[in-house]
Amino acid sequence: NELIQGLSFDKKSLSVKYGKITEQFIPFMDSYPYNAQNFRFIGSPIDGIQFEDDRVVLIEFKTGDSRLTAKQENIKQLVGDKKVEFREIKLK
Repeated sequence: NELIQGLSFDKKSLSVKYGKITEQFIPFMDSYPYNAQNFRFIGSPIDGIQFEDDRVVLIEFKTGDSRLTAKQENIKQLVGDKKVEFREIKLK
């Protein structure tokens, strides 16, 4: 039973690692709707930011039945509520 649980955990762990690696290549796929050179990978809590001439787009890649996490849903709501800021912080 412990062996089966260990294998199950290892399979899930590999799946998560594979997903994280795959996410970094999605912007270079033909189906990606933006210029990949303007994408910056963050990884968490969202996958990245796309910088366009007329807007900045927060990007989260999902496959299959995966859904946004509660934190990602909150970020989506903050953006929808226009609670997004740009700050310049100068260090002395």
